[in-house]
Amino acid sequence: MWGRIKYFGRETVISLRRNLLMTIAGVITVAVSLALFGGILLLSRWVDHGTERIKGGVRLEVFMNVEATDGQIADVRSSLNTDPDVKSFRFFDKQDALAEFKRIFRKDPDLVKNITADALPTSYRIVPETAEKTSNIQNRFEVLPGVDDVATPEEALRGLLDATNTARIIFIGLSLILLMSSLFLIVNTIRLATFARRREIEVMKLVGASNWFIRVPFMAEGLIQGLIGAGLAVAVVVALKVGFDRWFNSPNGFFREFYLTTADAVTVSIYVFVLGIVIGLIGAIIGLRRFLRV
Repeated sequence: MWGRIKYFGRETVISLRRNLLMTIAGVITVAVSLALFGGILLLSRWVDHGTERIKGGVRLEVFMNVEATDGQIADVRSSLNTDPDVKSFRFFDKQDALAEFKRIFRKDPDLVKNITADALPTSYRIVPETAEKTSNIQNRFEVLPGVDDVATPEEALRGLLDATNTARIIFIGLSLILLMSSLFLIVNTIRLATFARRREIEVMKLVGASNWFIRVPFMAEGLIQGLIGAGLAVAVVVALKVGFDRWFNSPNGFFREFYLTTADAVTVSIYVFVLGIVIGLIGAIIGLRRFLRV
Protein backbone atom coordinates (compact mmCIF):
# COMPACT_ATOMS: atom_id res chain seq x y z
CA MET A 1 0.00 0.00 0.00
CA TRP A 2 2.78 2.42 0.98
CA GLY A 3 4.64 1.51 -2.21
CA ARG A 4 1.62 2.46 -4.33
CA ILE A 5 1.27 5.80 -2.56
CA LYS A 6 4.95 6.56 -3.19
CA TYR A 7 4.54 5.61 -6.84
CA PHE A 8 1.47 7.79 -7.30
CA GLY A 9 3.19 10.73 -5.61
CA ARG A 10 6.33 10.38 -7.70
CA GLU A 11 4.42 10.10 -10.96
CA THR A 12 2.25 13.11 -10.09
CA VAL A 13 5.30 15.28 -9.42
CA ILE A 14 6.90 14.15 -12.69
CA SER A 15 3.77 15.07 -14.67
CA LEU A 16 3.56 18.50 -13.03
CA ARG A 17 7.21 19.24 -13.81
CA ARG A 18 6.96 18.13 -17.43
CA ASN A 19 4.16 20.60 -18.14
CA LEU A 20 5.18 23.34 -15.74
CA LEU A 21 4.00 26.33 -17.83
CA MET A 22 0.60 24.76 -18.54
CA THR A 23 0.31 23.85 -14.87
CA ILE A 24 1.06 27.41 -13.76
CA ALA A 25 -1.40 28.82 -16.32
CA GLY A 26 -4.09 26.43 -15.12
CA VAL A 27 -3.49 27.26 -11.44
CA ILE A 28 -3.60 31.01 -12.09
CA THR A 29 -6.81 30.76 -14.11
CA VAL A 30 -8.45 28.61 -11.44
CA ALA A 31 -7.34 31.08 -8.77
CA VAL A 32 -8.68 34.14 -10.61
CA SER A 33 -12.01 32.52 -11.48
CA LEU A 34 -12.56 31.18 -7.95
CA ALA A 35 -11.50 34.53 -6.45
CA LEU A 36 -14.17 36.26 -8.55
CA PHE A 37 -16.70 33.61 -7.53
CA GLY A 38 -15.81 33.95 -3.84
CA GLY A 39 -15.78 37.74 -4.05
CA ILE A 40 -19.28 37.91 -5.51
CA LEU A 41 -20.56 35.52 -2.81
CA LEU A 42 -19.04 37.77 -0.14
CA LEU A 43 -20.57 40.84 -1.74
CA SER A 44 -23.97 39.15 -1.79
CA ARG A 45 -23.75 38.28 1.91
CA TRP A 46 -22.56 41.81 2.73
CA VAL A 47 -25.54 43.36 0.95
CA ASP A 48 -27.98 40.82 2.42
CA HIS A 49 -26.85 41.56 5.98
CA GLY A 50 -27.09 45.31 5.42
CA THR A 51 -30.54 45.28 3.84
CA GLU A 52 -31.91 42.96 6.53
CA ARG A 53 -30.62 45.23 9.30
CA ILE A 54 -31.89 48.39 7.62
CA LYS A 55 -35.32 46.90 6.99
CA GLY A 56 -35.39 45.68 10.59
CA GLY A 57 -34.93 49.28 11.76
CA VAL A 58 -36.99 50.77 8.96
CA ARG A 59 -37.59 54.52 8.93
CA LEU A 60 -39.66 56.80 6.75
CA GLU A 61 -39.08 60.50 6.35
CA VAL A 62 -41.87 62.89 5.44
CA PHE A 63 -40.32 65.97 3.84
CA MET A 64 -42.45 69.11 3.90
CA ASN A 65 -42.29 71.74 1.20
CA VAL A 66 -39.74 74.45 1.95
CA GLU A 67 -42.58 76.99 2.10
CA ALA A 68 -45.05 74.77 4.00
CA THR A 69 -47.17 76.74 6.49
CA ASP A 70 -47.21 76.15 10.23
CA GLY A 71 -50.77 74.89 9.88
CA GLN A 72 -49.79 72.26 7.30
CA ILE A 73 -46.89 71.13 9.49
CA ALA A 74 -49.23 70.89 12.48
CA ASP A 75 -51.79 68.90 10.45
CA VAL A 76 -49.15 66.32 9.56
CA ARG A 77 -48.15 66.07 13.22
CA SER A 78 -51.77 65.56 14.20
CA SER A 79 -52.17 62.80 11.59
CA LEU A 80 -49.05 61.08 12.86
CA ASN A 81 -50.31 61.19 16.43
CA THR A 82 -53.53 59.41 15.46
CA ASP A 83 -52.16 56.98 12.88
CA PRO A 84 -52.27 53.38 14.27
CA ASP A 85 -49.44 52.26 11.96
CA VAL A 86 -46.99 54.83 13.37
CA LYS A 87 -44.96 53.64 16.34
CA SER A 88 -43.08 56.89 16.94
CA PHE A 89 -41.80 59.95 15.11
CA ARG A 90 -39.43 62.87 15.48
CA PHE A 91 -39.78 66.35 14.04
CA PHE A 92 -36.78 68.00 12.36
CA ASP A 93 -37.06 71.77 12.10
CA LYS A 94 -34.95 73.83 9.71
CA GLN A 95 -32.03 74.08 12.12
CA ASP A 96 -32.07 70.30 12.61
CA ALA A 97 -32.17 69.90 8.83
CA LEU A 98 -29.17 72.20 8.46
CA ALA A 99 -27.22 70.25 11.08
CA GLU A 100 -28.03 66.99 9.29
CA PHE A 101 -27.06 68.50 5.93
CA LYS A 102 -23.71 69.61 7.34
CA ARG A 103 -23.07 66.15 8.73
CA ILE A 104 -23.85 64.38 5.46
CA PHE A 105 -21.87 66.80 3.31
CA ARG A 106 -19.08 67.54 5.78
CA LYS A 107 -16.49 66.58 3.15
CA ASP A 108 -17.80 69.23 0.76
CA PRO A 109 -17.33 72.56 2.64
CA ASP A 110 -18.03 74.68 -0.45
CA LEU A 111 -21.52 73.21 -0.70
CA VAL A 112 -22.20 73.53 3.04
CA LYS A 113 -21.22 77.20 3.33
CA ASN A 114 -23.69 78.19 0.58
CA ILE A 115 -26.70 76.56 2.26
CA THR A 116 -28.83 78.27 4.90
CA ALA A 117 -31.50 76.83 7.16
CA ASP A 118 -34.27 78.66 5.28
CA ALA A 119 -33.42 76.76 2.07
CA LEU A 120 -34.02 73.37 3.70
CA PRO A 121 -37.39 71.70 4.42
CA THR A 122 -38.69 70.54 7.75
CA SER A 123 -39.40 66.84 8.05
CA TYR A 124 -40.78 64.05 10.23
CA ARG A 125 -38.73 60.88 10.75
CA ILE A 126 -41.16 58.01 11.38
CA VAL A 127 -40.79 54.53 12.86
CA PRO A 128 -43.68 52.29 11.73
CA GLU A 129 -45.18 49.59 13.94
CA THR A 130 -43.86 46.96 11.50
CA ALA A 131 -41.86 47.13 8.26
CA GLU A 132 -44.93 45.90 6.35
CA LYS A 133 -46.77 49.13 7.29
CA THR A 134 -44.25 51.29 5.43
CA SER A 135 -46.14 51.45 2.14
CA ASN A 136 -49.44 52.21 3.85
CA ILE A 137 -47.96 55.16 5.74
CA GLN A 138 -46.25 56.44 2.60
CA ASN A 139 -49.47 56.33 0.59
CA ARG A 140 -51.43 58.19 3.28
CA PHE A 141 -48.95 60.99 3.93
CA GLU A 142 -47.58 61.78 0.48
CA VAL A 143 -50.94 63.27 -0.55
CA LEU A 144 -51.34 65.59 2.45
CA PRO A 145 -51.12 69.35 1.81
CA GLY A 146 -47.65 70.75 2.32
CA VAL A 147 -45.90 67.37 1.93
CA ASP A 148 -43.22 67.33 -0.76
CA ASP A 149 -42.04 63.70 -0.57
CA VAL A 150 -42.05 60.59 1.60
CA ALA A 151 -38.72 58.75 1.45
CA THR A 152 -38.46 55.07 2.41
CA PRO A 153 -35.46 52.76 2.96
CA GLU A 154 -36.39 50.80 -0.16
CA GLU A 155 -35.93 53.93 -2.25
CA ALA A 156 -32.58 54.66 -0.62
CA LEU A 157 -31.42 51.08 -1.18
CA ARG A 158 -32.82 50.60 -4.67
CA GLY A 159 -29.80 52.10 -6.41
CA LEU A 160 -27.38 50.08 -4.32
CA LEU A 161 -29.32 46.85 -4.89
CA ASP A 162 -29.60 47.46 -8.63
CA ALA A 163 -25.87 48.16 -8.87
CA THR A 164 -25.08 45.10 -6.76
CA ASN A 165 -27.30 42.83 -8.85
CA THR A 166 -25.70 44.12 -12.04
CA ALA A 167 -22.22 43.58 -10.62
CA ARG A 168 -23.27 40.12 -9.43
CA ILE A 169 -24.40 39.10 -12.92
CA ILE A 170 -21.25 40.49 -14.56
CA PHE A 171 -18.85 38.86 -12.11
CA ILE A 172 -20.69 35.53 -12.16
CA GLY A 173 -20.48 35.60 -15.96
CA LEU A 174 -16.76 36.39 -15.84
CA SER A 175 -16.09 33.73 -13.23
CA LEU A 176 -17.97 31.11 -15.30
CA ILE A 177 -15.96 32.02 -18.39
CA LEU A 178 -12.71 31.80 -16.42
CA LEU A 179 -13.78 28.52 -14.80
CA MET A 180 -14.38 27.06 -18.26
CA SER A 181 -10.97 28.38 -19.33
CA SER A 182 -9.29 26.81 -16.30
CA LEU A 183 -11.10 23.53 -16.99
CA PHE A 184 -9.85 23.68 -20.59
CA LEU A 185 -6.28 24.30 -19.42
CA ILE A 186 -6.38 21.42 -16.93
CA VAL A 187 -7.81 19.11 -19.62
CA ASN A 188 -5.04 20.07 -22.03
CA THR A 189 -2.36 19.68 -19.34
CA ILE A 190 -3.58 16.14 -18.56
CA ARG A 191 -3.80 15.28 -22.26
CA LEU A 192 -0.24 16.49 -22.83
CA ALA A 193 0.95 14.42 -19.88
CA THR A 194 -0.83 11.29 -21.09
CA PHE A 195 0.35 11.83 -24.67
CA ALA A 196 3.98 12.19 -23.52
CA ARG A 197 3.65 8.90 -21.62
CA ARG A 198 1.41 7.04 -24.06
CA ARG A 199 3.95 4.27 -24.69
CA GLU A 200 4.47 3.77 -20.96
CA ILE A 201 0.68 3.65 -20.47
CA GLU A 202 0.32 1.04 -23.25
CA VAL A 203 3.02 -1.13 -21.63
CA MET A 204 1.36 -0.83 -18.22
CA LYS A 205 -1.96 -1.94 -19.72
CA LEU A 206 -0.29 -4.88 -21.47
CA VAL A 207 1.17 -6.15 -18.18
CA GLY A 208 -2.24 -5.98 -16.52
CA ALA A 209 -2.41 -2.55 -14.86
CA SER A 210 -5.99 -1.43 -14.36
CA ASN A 211 -7.30 1.83 -15.79
CA TRP A 212 -7.74 3.19 -12.27
CA PHE A 213 -4.12 2.42 -11.37
CA ILE A 214 -2.95 4.37 -14.43
CA ARG A 215 -5.52 7.11 -13.89
CA VAL A 216 -4.72 8.04 -10.26
CA PRO A 217 -1.49 10.08 -10.83
CA PHE A 218 -3.15 12.14 -13.55
CA MET A 219 -6.24 12.74 -11.42
CA ALA A 220 -3.96 13.77 -8.56
CA GLU A 221 -2.29 16.23 -10.94
CA GLY A 222 -5.63 17.87 -11.78
CA LEU A 223 -6.63 17.81 -8.12
CA ILE A 224 -3.42 19.57 -7.08
CA GLN A 225 -3.95 22.29 -9.68
CA GLY A 226 -7.48 22.82 -8.43
CA LEU A 227 -6.41 22.86 -4.78
CA ILE A 228 -3.55 25.31 -5.29
CA GLY A 229 -5.81 27.62 -7.29
CA ALA A 230 -8.52 27.31 -4.62
CA GLY A 231 -5.98 28.05 -1.87
CA LEU A 232 -4.93 31.27 -3.60
CA ALA A 233 -8.60 32.21 -4.08
CA VAL A 234 -9.32 31.59 -0.38
CA ALA A 235 -6.49 33.98 0.49
CA VAL A 236 -8.22 36.60 -1.68
CA VAL A 237 -11.56 35.90 0.06
CA VAL A 238 -9.96 36.41 3.49
CA ALA A 239 -8.28 39.63 2.30
CA LEU A 240 -11.63 40.89 0.95
CA LYS A 241 -13.34 40.14 4.26
CA VAL A 242 -10.70 42.16 6.13
CA GLY A 243 -10.95 44.90 3.50
CA PHE A 244 -14.74 45.16 3.80
CA ASP A 245 -14.41 45.45 7.59
CA ARG A 246 -11.91 48.31 7.25
CA TRP A 247 -13.30 50.19 4.27
CA PHE A 248 -16.94 50.30 5.40
CA ASN A 249 -16.54 50.45 9.17
CA SER A 250 -17.24 54.16 9.60
CA PRO A 251 -19.89 54.64 12.35
CA ASN A 252 -21.42 57.58 10.47
CA GLY A 253 -21.13 56.22 6.94
CA PHE A 254 -23.96 55.07 4.69
CA PHE A 255 -22.68 51.47 4.82
CA ARG A 256 -22.46 51.28 8.63
CA GLU A 257 -25.28 48.71 8.68
CA PHE A 258 -23.48 46.43 6.24
CA TYR A 259 -21.10 43.79 7.55
CA LEU A 260 -19.55 40.36 7.01
CA THR A 261 -19.12 37.68 9.66
CA THR A 262 -16.31 35.19 10.08
CA ALA A 263 -18.87 32.48 9.34
CA ASP A 264 -19.56 34.13 5.96
CA ALA A 265 -15.86 34.03 5.05
CA VAL A 266 -15.52 30.40 6.22
CA THR A 267 -18.60 29.30 4.27
CA VAL A 268 -17.46 31.02 1.08
CA SER A 269 -13.97 29.54 1.52
CA ILE A 270 -15.47 26.04 1.77
CA TYR A 271 -17.47 26.62 -1.41
CA VAL A 272 -14.31 27.82 -3.17
CA PHE A 273 -12.29 24.79 -2.02
CA VAL A 274 -15.00 22.33 -3.08
CA LEU A 275 -15.36 23.99 -6.48
CA GLY A 276 -11.57 23.91 -6.93
CA ILE A 277 -11.53 20.17 -6.21
CA VAL A 278 -14.43 19.55 -8.60
CA ILE A 279 -12.81 21.57 -11.40
CA GLY A 280 -9.51 19.72 -10.97
CA LEU A 281 -11.09 16.27 -10.94
CA ILE A 282 -13.44 16.95 -13.84
CA GLY A 283 -10.58 18.34 -15.92
CA ALA A 284 -8.48 15.25 -15.22
CA ILE A 285 -11.31 12.84 -16.03
CA ILE A 286 -12.09 14.58 -19.33
CA GLY A 287 -8.41 14.71 -20.25
CA LEU A 288 -7.99 10.97 -19.62
CA ARG A 289 -11.00 9.76 -21.58
CA ARG A 290 -9.11 9.90 -24.86
CA PHE A 291 -6.56 7.37 -23.65
CA LEU A 292 -8.42 5.44 -20.98
CA ARG A 293 -11.99 4.50 -21.80
CA VAL A 294 -14.17 3.89 -18.77
